[in-house]
Amino acid sequence: MSNPGRGWEDGTPERLYVITGGRSGPLQSTSLDLVTLIIARSGPRPGMQPEHAAIMRLCQSPLSVAEVSAYLGLPVSVVTVLLGDLLAENQVLSRPPVAPAQLPDLALIEAVIDGLRKL
Repeated sequence: MSNPGRGWEDGTPERLYVITGGRSGPLQSTSLDLVTLIIARSGPRPGMQPEHAAIMRLCQSPLSVAEVSAYLGLPVSVVTVLLGDLLAENQVLSRPPVAPAQLPDLALIEAVIDGLRKL
């Protein structure tokens, strides 16, 4: 039985089920994780599902999957399904985040510092 104090927009399981079409994962295999960056290829199309359109508007500049989830107020699992749809339709691009720079060996840094001191 539905709780009369909760509205349709409160993230009820029924709403999440409708948003994803009852799916618990994307239709095609994707390598999305929390830090995968998403960028829209264009703006939303007329007739798009509201959540898809919201993602298209949000991702005009790169956002991580976690950020998209937070901005939409939807669980990451739901956002992953929606992003899978958009990836399959070639509406968005995904890319792994920029890898952190590898620090040089500590011995090399110490040798450079030592050399600079001798100047």
